[in-house]
Amino acid sequence: MHSFMLGLLTMASAVAALFFLRYWSRTRDRLFAFFALAFAVLALNWTSHLGIRPELEPSAYRIYLVRLIVFAIIVVGIIDKNRRSSRG
Repeated sequence: MHSFMLGLLTMASAVAALFFLRYWSRTRDRLFAFFALAFAVLALNWTSHLGIRPELEPSAYRIYLVRLIVFAIIVVGIIDKNRRSSRG
């Protein structure tokens, strides 16, 4: 069941990345590119969980660093969007 749920999360993140990539290709709004990148990294992160059980791994904190990077990408995208809209 664990592997099935990880596969489901990977698929959902990959689909979200593809949707944001499509929106970016239509509008060329960089916010969509940031979101597509963030969800693609999340999909890779969920895939990497298949071989690692965080409750059994003493150095599992490294897994959560990827999520921190993803949220930082989203925050940078939002800040970039706000700065560009205040200038133009």
